Amino acid sequence: MQKNPIEILKQYWGHSSFRGSQEKVINALLQQNDVLALMPTGGGKSICYQVPALSMDGICVVVSPLVSLIQDQVQRLKRLGIKAIALTGSLKPEELIEQFDNCLYGGYKFLYLSPERLLQQLVRDRIKEMNVCLIAIDEAHCISQWGHDFRPAYLQCHELKRLAPQAPVIALTATPTATVAKDIVELLELDNPITFKDSLARENITFFVRDVEDKRYHLLQLVGENDQSGIVYVNTRRATIELSTFLKSKGCRTDYFHGGLLHHEKKKKLEDWLNNETKIMVATSAFGMGVDKADVRFVVHHHIPDSLESYFQEVGRAGRDDLPAKAVLLTNAHDRLQAKKQFLGSQPDVLFIKLLYKKLNAYFQIAYGEGDGQTFTFLFNEFCQQYQLNTLLAYNGLRILDQHSVIAWSNASRQTSTVQFLAKKHELFKYLDKNPSLEGTIKSILRTYGGIFDYETPINTSLIAKKNSLTEDKVDSLLQKLHNDGILAYNASKSDMELTFLVPREDDKVINVFAHKLKDLNKNRQRRFADMLAYIDNKEKCRAQFLLEYFGQTATNPCGQCDICQKDQRRPTQSLAKAKKEVLRHLKQRSLSSKELANHLNYSEKIILESIQELLDEEEIMINTRNQYDIAK
Repeated sequence: MQKNPIEILKQYWGHSSFRGSQEKVINALLQQNDVLALMPTGGGKSICYQVPALSMDGICVVVSPLVSLIQDQVQRLKRLGIKAIALTGSLKPEELIEQFDNCLYGGYKFLYLSPERLLQQLVRDRIKEMNVCLIAIDEAHCISQWGHDFRPAYLQCHELKRLAPQAPVIALTATPTATVAKDIVELLELDNPITFKDSLARENITFFVRDVEDKRYHLLQLVGENDQSGIVYVNTRRATIELSTFLKSKGCRTDYFHGGLLHHEKKKKLEDWLNNETKIMVATSAFGMGVDKADVRFVVHHHIPDSLESYFQEVGRAGRDDLPAKAVLLTNAHDRLQAKKQFLGSQPDVLFIKLLYKKLNAYFQIAYGEGDGQTFTFLFNEFCQQYQLNTLLAYNGLRILDQHSVIAWSNASRQTSTVQFLAKKHELFKYLDKNPSLEGTIKSILRTYGGIFDYETPINTSLIAKKNSLTEDKVDSLLQKLHNDGILAYNASKSDMELTFLVPREDDKVINVFAHKLKDLNKNRQRRFADMLAYIDNKEKCRAQFLLEYFGQTATNPCGQCDICQKDQRRPTQSLAKAKKEVLRHLKQRSLSSKELANHLNYSEKIILESIQELLDEEEIMINTRNQYDIAK
């Protein structure tokens, strides 16, 4: 017997009404219809399957891509007094059986699992035994090769319809293009689904793109405006540490977050941020997914994202309380070159994948027609060095071979050597005077890794060896000496990976099976990155309108708030003469640098610099010893 959805909403979430299309989605599922729900980040997607599942008898199976997201959802449900279970981590068959027994006989309402779990026959067999009332596929764009996070294991999700044919299916995503939405329906084999598409417009978020040379200065200006909660997104783990250290040195309450942290470290950092003990989190892209924090006032992208899908999802973590928030992307010409190198230059093509596969077989001495089921451990850096392979290309190549079930590859047991300098800088200089042979190694470490005096920092000893024309063993012995001399703390470990060959060796034939898909993926990656650059380089269209049109929606009016709209509003008064008067007015009060003037005046940086130059030529202002401008005496 079904329970009333509104009563369930009031009982567990304390709300008296639904938002957007939530109620329509819920009613469609209760009527046993398949549903495709396209809703913005922060639009309450989880309510769309949690409420109907609680309205029906049986258990809801939820497929979600991130372990952290799964754990967060399960903990939230448990706090509400709702029984939920998650199949995460490396569970032995007997542990899996115990968990499924809990689902069958323990009154559980939600079973969360990753798509990779559906590859296990035991999991499929036990789901078939359960009374499944609803199937929810979260972050459903991951099923599409055109999506921004393609996960081949998601292709197995359609099997759930065969395992539980009586249960309706809901697919949920926040950033779908028309092509991705079509893929979701076809690949999940949804049965005449009803599509609900809420507006992606976030009218409380103002979008800015700032083309600036000194990104750190502008970031500091932005976060220093007030002591509010925010996220700063960067593209590398190293950058999280470096930028967090910089902001902290300027008095900001900040921390860093990335996927390489230990579980207890992630938990503590997240709790501090949620409780506002930490105000600004410098993080890589996965941070914030599924995190329920409503008062994020700004999201800054310090590096260029790989796609507009990623960008829009990340900025959507701001302003979930519907109060004003900012989304600021800081960039410059150097950024574009770096981003192209990172997103396009690091993606292997078909020829490289074929080469990598052959080298793996040669390395492990796999004969033609053999290798199926054999497992090996190996040192990744040594493997790349032996065959002179680019490590980033090889790393991404292993991921692709894993995604297409050629190998099962894991670096879960991979441990990285870490270093933290204990000596103060003046002590370090004295030490180098006595040990000049160590200078090259120490300097290359300091130049390569930021925050190494403040944090235990993972290092790549192979990279350090290469930079100094040394063997990795020699670098290890030098670091051990520095450790013994009390200069730094060095935790050494080998970087073992585990690899299992899943198919017999057939060289090019193995890769040809998915070669066309890989070519399509690379073309799509290039197109999406070009769309990202088009958004950045756009000088005419309102930022909010540009984003909505990209996702197939329309905005009737410009937002009036973004940098493009502000530029249009300023244009009539953007005269050089007026700007010069404003510069003089401010300099009469106190000395200011060009950056400080740009921060105070509502003019473009170009106009302000032109004004300063003319005033200097006219000898109305002068430069002082602190590189500031004064009224000429």
